[in-house]
Amino acid sequence: MNIISNASRQVILDTETTGMNQGSGAIYLGHRIIEIGCVEVVNRRLTGRYYHQYINPGQAIDPEAIAVHGITDERVANEPRFQQISQAFIDFIDGAEIVAHNASFDVNFMDHEFSLLQPRGPKTADICSILDTLVIAKYLHPGQKNNLDALCKRYGVDTSRREYHGALLDAEILADVYLIMTGGQTKFNLSNEEAGQEGGGIQRFDPQSLNLKVIAASADELTMHEQRLDLVAKSGKCLWRG
Repeated sequence: MNIISNASRQVILDTETTGMNQGSGAIYLGHRIIEIGCVEVVNRRLTGRYYHQYINPGQAIDPEAIAVHGITDERVANEPRFQQISQAFIDFIDGAEIVAHNASFDVNFMDHEFSLLQPRGPKTADICSILDTLVIAKYLHPGQKNNLDALCKRYGVDTSRREYHGALLDAEILADVYLIMTGGQTKFNLSNEEAGQEGGGIQRFDPQSLNLKVIAASADELTMHEQRLDLVAKSGKCLWRG
């Protein structure tokens, strides 16, 4: 199996819904999408572009689903309906490769929402290619747990910000997992490893939270630096002096 995609533009996607029924059968019980989160990856680099939208499904959210994603009826009561946001969403994903974990679940819900549009919308596969990270994970780690939480633990991806499953945060986390899982390198934080642990992962730091000590050069050190640059300048233009 070739786990490296040829797509130059990918959209890492996750959705949250009104019900937590397993499999695509949930849509036939009347469940709807209430949150969409997407992050853009171009040539295997996060670009900073994203799409995030809460949606009013026009119906009650199951208590079991609220316990997982924390999205209540009150939270989405004043959000737009899918019809109102559909074009912006389609514009964002159009022509990309969608990357999702257990992609059939998200895609079936998306197709269902598109089918309810007036006029009827496209099928997801008509505007995007689709890559399922669960399929990749099962290929790389047969017989092991391959849900997103298990993969985060396996690859050292930080999930400390995650109190509930949220579409945008899960899309960001999946992007980290996907890029590590398919990048052929998983040891980024070797200095923090203990013996026998699989290392690394991508960690996000808040620069404001880092108490870094700034050490300035002394007068003698600056003089020595200038003397060294004088030697460099004798052999040609010194780039460090412009």
